[in-house]
Amino acid sequence: MTVSLEQLSRCHFAVDLGAARTRVYVKGAGLVVDQPSVAAVNTRTGALIAVGDFAEQMTGRTPQYIRVVRPVSGGTVVDIEMAQRMLRHLIGDRMRRALRRKPRLRAAACTPHEADPLARRATIETLVGLGARRVELMDTLIAAAVGCGLPVERPEASMIMVCGAAATQVAVLSLGSIVTAERIPVGGEAVDRAIVQHLRHEHELILPSQSVRPLQIALSDNGLTPQGPVSTEIHGRDVATGLARSVRVDTAAMREAIHTPLLAVLDGIGKVLRECPPDLVADLVDRGIMMVGGTALLPGLDRMLQEAIGIPAHIAEHPDICAVQGLGAMLEGRIAPLVLTPLAA
Repeated sequence: MTVSLEQLSRCHFAVDLGAARTRVYVKGAGLVVDQPSVAAVNTRTGALIAVGDFAEQMTGRTPQYIRVVRPVSGGTVVDIEMAQRMLRHLIGDRMRRALRRKPRLRAAACTPHEADPLARRATIETLVGLGARRVELMDTLIAAAVGCGLPVERPEASMIMVCGAAATQVAVLSLGSIVTAERIPVGGEAVDRAIVQHLRHEHELILPSQSVRPLQIALSDNGLTPQGPVSTEIHGRDVATGLARSVRVDTAAMREAIHTPLLAVLDGIGKVLRECPPDLVADLVDRGIMMVGGTALLPGLDRMLQEAIGIPAHIAEHPDICAVQGLGAMLEGRIAPLVLTPLAA
């Protein structure tokens, strides 16, 4: 693991700064924040107007002097000051005062697999700005595996796929460490773009920014019913006239549109399996791959993976919060330490 369980058990709170959502786990209190990683700022005064759900609802609906920003991109903090301001408002004054009363406040955070030193430093500085005296970093893959209940500490293979907004991370773990892993720069945002481009080219319709996710939810498992193709009505703006217009689209056509970005994910999974030792691959035949992250809920994705790679694909019970729950389990000491200890001379 990136840090020892003993170091993590000394932390007082944990943060999962994702491109889509920010989650905060406080030791003894549980998950206290689960909000979109969005902030709205008044460009005239610099004042923070809204954060989280309310700020996300303002996307595409604000006057010119209000700017909606996302201080986290691809699991990396790209605007440290704005990320600190967003976290302060999300945590709230009462919880922040309670944390600051802790002697030598310690924090833990998830970082993407093989994050570069600048990205790791940005995460540390963000939490130091909240009052943390020390920040421990944990690989998102290990934290998510612990959060969904995989036996990562055992000498057997556990395979996990973290389906994020900006990227997909795949790894095989054993004995509490990553054996082989791959980070694919394709996530939920790439699926969104594929849907938007399909509707623009095929139906000459421009989607509002809030309409992509409901469209994904409307996708059925196979796009067909006994009566024929399933269709759904989409509202948007006509490319030529600029006027409001509605079209009915087949979910089967939508599934074809998102097939291309998902092929890159399949290639990444194949690369991880090819680089994995044969004994560990044999463990995965029955156990399969565990899918976590918000994009894991894309209808039919687990079935497509199972058919493509030939091993079972399972979706975690609460896939969107597995990473922060894993960090929380380490903070609370609910995970058994590794049994590997040095032998006496």
